[in-house]
Amino acid sequence: MWVPLWWWPAGLAVGALLAAEVHMGAPGLRAWLPYVLLLPFPIWALYWLSRMTVEVSRDGSGVGELRVGQAHLPLDVIATAAVVPATAKSAALGRQLDPLAFVQHRTWVKQMVLIVLDDPDDPTPYWLVSTQRPEDLVAALARPTPGDHA
Repeated sequence: MWVPLWWWPAGLAVGALLAAEVHMGAPGLRAWLPYVLLLPFPIWALYWLSRMTVEVSRDGSGVGELRVGQAHLPLDVIATAAVVPATAKSAALGRQLDPLAFVQHRTWVKQMVLIVLDDPDDPTPYWLVSTQRPEDLVAALARPTPGDHA
């Protein structure tokens, strides 16, 4: 989930502005040093913000798990999943949010998926996950697993 493209020039402009401010006070050979030190920082920061992935993986026997960044969840504990449209996003993250919920939110991603859990050993009632393709995620989570009872 990459940050918007316009954030890259804006981040580099802020880094260049800060480097220029330092450059004004350091003439001579040291003048280029702020640019070398400060311009990589916004590149690293924007890449770090974009590193979260959301994926559903299954092994050969059909047992699968949902991975959101570093967190993972077995598919057999998921009761249901639903798309949270952009118009309901602030309500889902506002007063209606359960304090025990697991939230992976990215401001620049408009839609989220609500994943309700059915695990008596886990105090987490649901996951709220930002994703750019919410319908695909809900469809991948809806596929039956071997633990499902027909």
